[in-house]
Amino acid sequence: MKKSVKFISLLLAIVLFLAACSSKSNDEKASGDTEKEWTGTITIWDGPRWPDDKDNKFHWMDSKIKEFEAEHKGVKVELVQVPWAELPDKLGVSIAGQSWPDIAPVDISGSAVSVDHIDQGVIESVDDLFTKKELEDFYPNALDAYKFDGKLYGVPNSMTVHSMLLNLDLFKERGVEPPKNGEWTWDEFLAAAEKLTFDRDGDGKTDVFGFSTYIMPGYYEAWPFFYMNGGSPLNKDMTKFTFSDEKAVKAIQQLADLKLKDKVSPETSGGQDVGGTFQAWANAEQRTVAMQPWATWAIGAAQGKYPTNFAVANYPTGDSGKPVTIGGVGGWTMFKQEEAGKKKVVGEFIKYISSTEEQYTMATEYGTFPALKSAADKDPYKDNPEMARAQEMSSQVVMLPRHPEWKKIDEAIQSELQLVFNGEKTAKDAMKDAEKKVNEILK
Repeated sequence: MKKSVKFISLLLAIVLFLAACSSKSNDEKASGDTEKEWTGTITIWDGPRWPDDKDNKFHWMDSKIKEFEAEHKGVKVELVQVPWAELPDKLGVSIAGQSWPDIAPVDISGSAVSVDHIDQGVIESVDDLFTKKELEDFYPNALDAYKFDGKLYGVPNSMTVHSMLLNLDLFKERGVEPPKNGEWTWDEFLAAAEKLTFDRDGDGKTDVFGFSTYIMPGYYEAWPFFYMNGGSPLNKDMTKFTFSDEKAVKAIQQLADLKLKDKVSPETSGGQDVGGTFQAWANAEQRTVAMQPWATWAIGAAQGKYPTNFAVANYPTGDSGKPVTIGGVGGWTMFKQEEAGKKKVVGEFIKYISSTEEQYTMATEYGTFPALKSAADKDPYKDNPEMARAQEMSSQVVMLPRHPEWKKIDEAIQSELQLVFNGEKTAKDAMKDAEKKVNEILK
């Protein structure tokens, strides 16, 4: 009996010893596995946004960086300021040199995340950044603009539509009625443009023009005009160039002829001076153009830095009988990361600047629509009828083709469009030449 008790006691002691050793081993393992928070420098590129009282158009990002750095000791976020028009080329050069930033913005005018960058393998999937519940807060069309082959390649933070902005003071000065409910046909639009083109100072030269826009790769304010008769740049399966179709050719020529034949657009129309084009419409010291198409950020500018008495209208309706516009989804992409710890912190910063509160701020200050339902639920446009009117146009949106080689296709088309607006080619000839270039890319 005594031997049995001794044996049981010994066995119990062994079990307790092994359990203690196991517990100690697990504790040591857990302690050793504790990941130390990554420290170092994150580089983010961004374009100018809304100005503060010192005309600093990067103040919002500056403030977000300071807040994030304060909450993440040892992490520094370096901001590189890049004009929006230079962003595509600068990214192309950085990718070629394998010196890309950690985070880059997706220009809201560019419609969606670059499939070309995805194919090159230089941007990260961000599926692991969000829970299923968090993803449900995004509007589906916003997420779709950042998805490819079932994966999410960026974080949408804002949406926009392109719309026509009308200077109502010039309409009143010339006795022109703006379109009722912002809806009009091409003929009604042209008639208004003709009346809004005039010699204000009586020197025999036209001082004010009815319409103006610009043409350059990556920007699409003019493009809804090219869709108005039912045209599109590529067919549905993106295997064939279709801007050479009569529907598109007619529309392109009509828009170019506003300058070339109708003389209701200035010589600068169809050029690449984005800032100069906007200033001609918005700057109180100029106001030499009555109507221009812009993304919705311009509404915020016309209500803020450039106070303007204006209205938001549809693009004119052509032969298709339906108004059409192009929408864009701005946001952020994460470029290829080699360190898991750094990738985690980069992701945290992207989420930090894409939160409900920041998207609400972007809507009220920058003139965009939130990509998050929770931000839209805060009703940023309750006292802003112009933005509310622009939001109504979201049902008219067509998206640009998401072809992997879209950047090259776009450059081929836009370079030919510039020749049309310069009067060097007819729309028919230019689109035939574009067709040869684009179909080579599509092969």
